[in-house]
Amino acid sequence: MSAMTDLNAEKDPSDWTTGDEPATGAQESYLHTLATEAHEEVPEGLTKADASRKIDELQEKTGRGQ
Repeated sequence: MSAMTDLNAEKDPSDWTTGDEPATGAQESYLHTLATEAHEEVPEGLTKADASRKIDELQEKTGRGQ
């Protein structure tokens, strides 16, 4: 990963300038994969920031974030 990618990955989603925009297709796809593994439902209408937080939560729960 580049230094820029590392920096962006660590930035708090609530500080993102696009955080209030709808979640991306990639985020939604990954969320559904993680949710299936965690036996959870994915809330509809998540923002990019909310989706990022939920991904972090589900990665922790499934062990994928290690």
